Amino acid sequence: MQTNTQTENFMDEFKSSEQSSLTVRNIGWTLFVTIISIYGWYEYRNFMDIYEVGILFATAATLIWLGAFWKSFQPYTIWVTALSVLALWTYHSYGNAISANEEAFFLKYLISSQAAIMWMNALFVFATVVYFVSIFNKSEFTGKTATFLVWTAATFGFVGMLVRWRESYLINFDYGHIPVSSLYEVFILFVVMTALIYLYYEQKYKTRALGGFVMLVISAAVMFILWYTFVREAHVIQPLVPALKSWWMKIHVPANFVGYGTFSIAAMVGLAYIITSKVKEKNPNSRFVKAMPSLEVMDDVMYKNIALGFAFFTIATVLGAMWAAEAWGGYWSWDPKETWALIVWLNYAAWLHIRMSKGWRGTPMAWWALIGLFVTTFAFIGVNMFLTGLHSYGEL
Repeated sequence: MQTNTQTENFMDEFKSSEQSSLTVRNIGWTLFVTIISIYGWYEYRNFMDIYEVGILFATAATLIWLGAFWKSFQPYTIWVTALSVLALWTYHSYGNAISANEEAFFLKYLISSQAAIMWMNALFVFATVVYFVSIFNKSEFTGKTATFLVWTAATFGFVGMLVRWRESYLINFDYGHIPVSSLYEVFILFVVMTALIYLYYEQKYKTRALGGFVMLVISAAVMFILWYTFVREAHVIQPLVPALKSWWMKIHVPANFVGYGTFSIAAMVGLAYIITSKVKEKNPNSRFVKAMPSLEVMDDVMYKNIALGFAFFTIATVLGAMWAAEAWGGYWSWDPKETWALIVWLNYAAWLHIRMSKGWRGTPMAWWALIGLFVTTFAFIGVNMFLTGLHSYGEL
């Protein structure tokens, strides 16, 4: 009895110590985000209107909550901040963006926007290969390496976006804009956000077996980025078209791409579900089947991603309508982009309705999620390729 009591006391002390440690960490995290946000406001307040100040501090509050909710997001943000500050300091110390890019070693080969984005592209493709190797390789090291590659790629991607933001002002102050305006920039946003959302679910469900499937859609986006860079030279920073010179863009576009990212993850998990169920029918004891999470887990991941994406896509659509009213005088004009956004919304609304009201699960919903990716892709990029309208500023 005494031994049991001592053990219980030790466990209580351990839990209390762990909770105390987490509390200290969260306080430190809150202070870090608050100080960085106040500094950003103080440094650039003369260039910000009341709406942009509101976005800044709303973003800070979101980061504080996200870091407390998902502990791994804290070191990720610190690394992104440190590398971005190093890049900005290097530009400042040289006083000239062109000479800095040519002479500063780390800037030229690592943390200028274009260098960071190229590292992101290479690491995502490498991670795709390593994830699939890890399915058939029992070594824990292989899986951890794949995860590390994705974290590193997402870090370089976010650094590239933040540094590009500053570079747009250095090239020409009138060109300055948040890098979510062109098709090139939003593709980078897409791969970074998709990777981060996937990493959260990887940690939550403690499985890396879905990583290779999710990385397939990210690698496809990377191939587009590379083609768009070297063939169309889309990486060159250009001035914004008048319609995009609005604070609405800073909230509408990121919300949209949470939706695109989660819909893509759901589709690729659906593909994994379909393949796993087929293999399981023929050989239930195969190494592939044993490496994959259960069908129930994959079904749950699909559902949670679509539910999250639907919520954000709904918010983005409402924000887009409000932006349209300000820019063009009407909330809705049946522009091709708006029409296909509605089709995407209705598709996932129907998916969620059928699941919750009829209880559909498994293979039919997996196929639906996979086909939904093609609908979403057309709304994302197909409209820009084949149709014209008010949103034609993003065409290929």
